Amino acid sequence: MTKTSFRRHAGRLLLWLAAGGLLALVAGYVHFAARLALNEATAPRTDAIVVVTGGAQRIGDAIGLLNAERGSRLLISGVNERTGREELAKLNPRAREALACCVDLDYRARNTIGNAIETRRWVRQHGFRSLLLVTSNYHMPRTMIEFNHAMPGVRIVPYPVVTDQVDVTAWWKDWQTIRLLVPEYAKYLVARLRSLVEDDPETSRLSVIIGGRKPISPKPGEQLGPEHEKRSRATGKEHGA
Repeated sequence: MTKTSFRRHAGRLLLWLAAGGLLALVAGYVHFAARLALNEATAPRTDAIVVVTGGAQRIGDAIGLLNAERGSRLLISGVNERTGREELAKLNPRAREALACCVDLDYRARNTIGNAIETRRWVRQHGFRSLLLVTSNYHMPRTMIEFNHAMPGVRIVPYPVVTDQVDVTAWWKDWQTIRLLVPEYAKYLVARLRSLVEDDPETSRLSVIIGGRKPISPKPGEQLGPEHEKRSRATGKEHGA
């Protein structure tokens, strides 16, 4: 076989491999999107509940599950540093009593990997063995990978929240839904691959590379949030008096 012929055959092989890879990605995406519409929210009794922030409806549903005694305690993971219990109570008036007694706020998580890490710490602190996981339906596949990878010994039950803004039942008809699901599918694939090559997300270099920063804040949790700011200001006034 001449060099020219070899290069021609090699080029064709690479072209076929590229086409096959693209076809596999498209088929995988279609399967990913189709499965989202089949996910049904079930709420069996678990030790505790965790909700990943990203939408007001998620938190409302999670607090509703807590009030329905689907878990003994609730963790809201990835809370904005400016959002405290009072702000959450204003958004969810029926949750004021639950927020005072049975809800913990996590300010350290910066992304889904961070959510899994901080939830694992919380689970170990309380000795929980099962979790009801609340997040949006399109975000659930990737979140389940991260949580199962971080906590292989904990039973995690998905509770996907359906939002009116994202119609996954007819995703091929809505360009906005496609624009949301394509990046989510890519992140899902990366999460699957990363979970196969690393042992612990908390010490993962890949998680830093992928997210552009560490998945959790380096500050201790007690130094974050509006309550800490109030305490700091009060302490400052006492010292200045």
